[in-house]
Amino acid sequence: MGPVLPTLLLILAGVLVGGTWSLHKQGAPRGAVVVSALLATLSTVAGVLWLLPGEG
Repeated sequence: MGPVLPTLLLILAGVLVGGTWSLHKQGAPRGAVVVSALLATLSTVAGVLWLLPGEG
């Protein structure tokens, strides 16, 4: 996959951050905002960790 997967993960993170902000501004239930924020964080962390040099 090379650099494609981490790039897609970081793009997904950006979309999720935007969605989280939109949900928050629209007054969505707190659970939906928290879940989307956690997914955005997870996607960001996964994308960054994938880019770090290491074994393999």
